[in-house]
Amino acid sequence: MWAGGCVRRSRRAAAYYLVHSMGSGEDFARRDRDAAANFGAAAKAARVRRIVYLGGLGEPAADLSEHLRSRQATGDTLRGSGVPVVEFRASVVIGSGSLSFEMIRALVERLPVMICPRWVSVLTQPIAVEDVIAYLLDALDLPPGTEGIYEIGGPDRVNYGELMREYSRQRGLRRRLIPVPLLTPRLSSLWLGLVTPLYARVGRALIDSLRNRTVVEHPEAAAAAFPIRPRGVREAIARALVREEKDLAETRWSDAFSASGLAEGRGGNRRVGSRLVDSRAALAPVDPDTAFSALRRIGGDTGWYYADSLWKIRGFLDLLAGGVGLRRGRRDPDALYPGDPLDFWRVEAVEPGRLLRLAAEMKLPGRAWLQFETSPAAGGTEIRQTAIFDPFGLPGLAYWWALYPIHRRMFAGMLRGIVRQAGRIAATTPPAGIKTAALASDASR
Repeated sequence: MWAGGCVRRSRRAAAYYLVHSMGSGEDFARRDRDAAANFGAAAKAARVRRIVYLGGLGEPAADLSEHLRSRQATGDTLRGSGVPVVEFRASVVIGSGSLSFEMIRALVERLPVMICPRWVSVLTQPIAVEDVIAYLLDALDLPPGTEGIYEIGGPDRVNYGELMREYSRQRGLRRRLIPVPLLTPRLSSLWLGLVTPLYARVGRALIDSLRNRTVVEHPEAAAAAFPIRPRGVREAIARALVREEKDLAETRWSDAFSASGLAEGRGGNRRVGSRLVDSRAALAPVDPDTAFSALRRIGGDTGWYYADSLWKIRGFLDLLAGGVGLRRGRRDPDALYPGDPLDFWRVEAVEPGRLLRLAAEMKLPGRAWLQFETSPAAGGTEIRQTAIFDPFGLPGLAYWWALYPIHRRMFAGMLRGIVRQAGRIAATTPPAGIKTAALASDASR
């Protein structure tokens, strides 16, 4: 996993080294050393004034796992280049993308009952990703000669079991942890790979590291050098979840999926944080405003452009479950505004000619959104349709995957129907020049 870069804040650049090789196989420690040596040599040749590196906590004399030994050996290798190094050592970083945090999230989201080996009682000192970034930025302003090792962490020392319980509490999930002290790291890593396939390749090294206590033993250096006061576990998790919510709402899926190389017209099923995302796009040979005209008329008497009978069945089932069903329709047949009811959805955001986002109000084991985007493209307008589902634990995941074949067919059909409707609107709407001429003719009379 590579995330290196340079920043200029004086006559010479500082270089960030945020790299690990756990996903590369059993020889990841050698790859870590080689990568650090190459980076250090390049930094030396470029006359970089300082390397800023993020490594891992753990007392060197405490029989560290191979992963944690490699993290600390990487710092030694960078220092061996002759370039001054600011090395931060942290435990679990709370925020999207942190491997340990994503592992905890995956376990809590998927398993209502967790068989917990001994590592769930090991102490850790988590730190919010925002606080880590603050330390990394402030490292640029350290006076020359103050480079060294800085242990960083939040104010709370908790074990992994407590961390999972706090995450489940904030997500509104009821979870039971059953301790099984005889579960070995190898069996534990195989179990982790089974229930969270994303971590199958790194599970063994990661689980092996969880047996080590990772707390700040020497806080004096960081406290004296930096004015940062990290937030506690409860606030760090809350902010991570709020940040994900905000990022999800602001995401332009047309940018996110086109950057990933997703082919036009094909659905892309992805996980983003705790959410499941299905996104697909199609080209309509019309301008964006015309394409959006089809979107703003969706639902109500117009219907959903595909398989309206299935939508009606879903609405009837929702009524039986105590939901709102399809009976609300829509207030205006040609306009939508934030807050409007729309069958069993509610309009959450409208940007005319660009975006429409609907939040589901039917009975679900989770939360759901349906978002449409229009953007100019060669030959017309790209219409992107994105379904987002935030499952509530295992029932939510079961619901998504059980209905995914049906939803996939319905979403694909709906998108084709929207393109056809946009074409019909374009065919029946006179060009702007003709409308202007007609208005001028009427005015002259």
